[in-house]
Amino acid sequence: MTSRPSKKFQELLLNFTQTEEVQKRHEIEAALWEEYGAEYAVFVLDMSGFSLLTRKYGIVHYLSMVRRMQRTTEPIVKSFGGLMIKYEADNCFALFPDPLAAVNAAIAMQHAFGASNLLTAEDSEIQIACGIDYGKILIVGHEDCFGDAVNRASKMGEDLANSGEILITREAMQMIPAEAGIRVRELNVSISGVSIPAYKIEYRGDAQTPPLPPGEKRTTTP
Repeated sequence: MTSRPSKKFQELLLNFTQTEEVQKRHEIEAALWEEYGAEYAVFVLDMSGFSLLTRKYGIVHYLSMVRRMQRTTEPIVKSFGGLMIKYEADNCFALFPDPLAAVNAAIAMQHAFGASNLLTAEDSEIQIACGIDYGKILIVGHEDCFGDAVNRASKMGEDLANSGEILITREAMQMIPAEAGIRVRELNVSISGVSIPAYKIEYRGDAQTPPLPPGEKRTTTP
């Protein structure tokens, strides 16, 4: 069943494509942004090794790994104030109020899978790559999101980031305060044939101290 927000969204899109009047198109577009537009940090995760693992062990084996990925990532997204949008194949799409929250969630996920992989057989290890951008996007309920920031985060997470990497656009990185202590290495990536500046988050030196969700304090043992 199509949800009410999604149905209205699709109707507006249909009205847009069916009218040739320029002013009317502008009005429909403005209505779409007014009702569905918002600014968020977009986070996209991709699991690595789909083709190889599926050929070697079968689709059921890989789907079981996808399910484990989902059960691990959803609580982490929520703990850092994020909004889960959808799981699509072996991808995770989520929104965060700001890029720092998205980066901290991504680092927490990398540490979580790194720790679980120490106790997991090699053929069941979960490796992930992440892409992050920030911008104004269209959000349809809790079902889907669209916009340039979604496209760029998807491209970086799915196509450009290697296993274990977190990539973030320069625009998003510039919103993170220096006192957050996020270490990066500058890159130039090509998205849809356009070269854009980006960064790779350097988090591996923090393997013993993953970021904590907002409101939580690290406890120490005397």
